[in-house]
Amino acid sequence: MGSGAQAPSDPAKVDKEGNLSVTVGGVVFDRSKNGSGGSTGALASTTSWTPPACWYAPKYTPEQLQKYMEPIWEAGSTGAEWDNEQRKKYNANDEEKAFNKDKTGKGYWWDSYVDKSYPPGWDACDDGPFWVDTGDAPPADMENAVTPEILAELAYNEIRVPGTKVTLAPAQATKVNLPTWSWLDGAEFKPVSVTASVPVLGIDATATAEPVSLKIEPGTSDAVTYPASGVCEINDGRIGEPYAKGKADETPPCGVKYLRSSGDGTYPLRATVTWKIEWTSTSGAGGDLPDGSFGATQDVVVQEIQAINR
Repeated sequence: MGSGAQAPSDPAKVDKEGNLSVTVGGVVFDRSKNGSGGSTGALASTTSWTPPACWYAPKYTPEQLQKYMEPIWEAGSTGAEWDNEQRKKYNANDEEKAFNKDKTGKGYWWDSYVDKSYPPGWDACDDGPFWVDTGDAPPADMENAVTPEILAELAYNEIRVPGTKVTLAPAQATKVNLPTWSWLDGAEFKPVSVTASVPVLGIDATATAEPVSLKIEPGTSDAVTYPASGVCEINDGRIGEPYAKGKADETPPCGVKYLRSSGDGTYPLRATVTWKIEWTSTSGAGGDLPDGSFGATQDVVVQEIQAINR
């Protein structure tokens, strides 16, 4: 992978306001406006797109790269031919200009970083360190070299959204042939965001996720959803409508009606929220990223009772 190893991550840092940031390679993530709580989860793209599994960012000063490379050459484990080629590449025999020491403070050696979950493609950034002068863009042929857009995609990968357990009513067990109202806690389902930045370059991007719809899958074909598509659009900042006394005979704007009892078991109702993702940067750049989704399954008991007093 690149020069053969990853730089260690810096520890988490908390500022005076209590905001947490974690340095991962050359990228700093501000998660202070992210979703929180034990049931939060990562978004899955609703398309075939996935966030970068690896990327290039500033990693070494000339002195740091020299301290990293020379012990490798001295160990001889990579072979004399490769070592000689590398010494030539970095002009290692010139005491003043080796590793671009004459440019100290005027740029950085960039190298590869990896998503530590090692998703498919994590080993694609296999070029060795390359130099970029301060103020210059990285080489165009270096795919996934950090730019505001790449940072937005990395921030997307760090977004965490609330769990999707829906409230069902009337309370207690759901009844056969009677509509069950479904909704999500509006206080939890609000936009969340993560900002990714590279301080030494002065670039950043913020990815913001905003809930747009809830999809209800009853867990059985013996059911009817409201609306028929099973997709409940967000309305006035909330998804679904809480049940209220006296609404038993009304059709819920978001819900389900089971046509058969679950017997001694349960039905696995799945609730999935779709989130719209937009990104912005202090550079003025911005745009859309693929929608993301996050869902969960909950067990629903359906009783064989045709009518009850509510």
